[in-house]
Order: sequence, then C-alpha cells, then structure tokens
Amino acid sequence: DLFWLKRLKCICSTQVSRCSPNPIMRTLCQEESIKVPKGIKITIKAKQVEVTGKHGSLKRDFKHLPIELWLANGGKEVKARMYFAKSKQLSMLRSVCSHIANLFAGVENKFEYKLRLVYAHFPINANIVNGGKTVEIRNFIGE
Repeated sequence: DLFWLKRLKCICSTQVSRCSPNPIMRTLCQEESIKVPKGIKITIKAKQVEVTGKHGSLKRDFKHLPIELWLANGGKEVKARMYFAKSKQLSMLRSVCSHIANLFAGVENKFEYKLRLVYAHFPINANIVNGGKTVEIRNFIGE
C-alpha cells in the first residue's frame, strides 16, 4: 500500500516534527579536524579557543554555535563535532575550522597593515600621535 510506504519512509527519516512526502534529512553526526602546526600552543576551554605562537596570542569565542570543540592526539589535532544538523547548519562547522586555521596563520606569520588616505575635494591631514597608537585626522569634513 502506497500510503503505508510513505508513512514508513517518514518515520525512518531523521526529521521528528512533521511527516511530508519529501522529509528534510539531517546528518546525525558530522566531524571535522585540523592539525596543529609545530611551534603553536592551543588551549580550548568552554568553546573559547586561544592560540599562542611566536608572533603573539589570539583568542576566539565560539559559544554561540552548537558545536563541540576538543583537542585530540595529545594536542596535535583540533576536532569539531556537530549533531543533528541540516546542510546549511553544517556549513558553520567548516567555518569554525577555517577560523581556527586562520588563528594559526595569524600567530605564525607577521601581518603589516598599510593605510592610504584619499580625499575628493577638501584636503585632509593625518598625524600619528600617542607613540604611534593614535591617528589624528584634521579637516575631515572641510571644517
């Protein structure tokens, strides 16, 4: 009987809330891993990741995401896991791994930001003050 076949298919799917001819499939468990490069120390506590390397220390907070983060293989690998996610929700798992990989790159490599000031009509002046920590901009709106 076709009715019972559709009903059985809906019950066997992983969606709980409603039965439809095309149920939304959810992944039971998805896991991603990232290898920790040599010379980098990482600590994970309550979804807060802190990475320390030769060029400083960076922190990132993932408390707003429904994932699990932990260190595996004696601290040589970071693992992230997510349960009962749809395909759009699984994309955040890979994004978390990319953010952590970017933290590794941030403490391994030194970054230098260059800023160029441009104006359309009124010339502006910029002075670096406070020991190189502040930029003072004069004549910004033509005053």
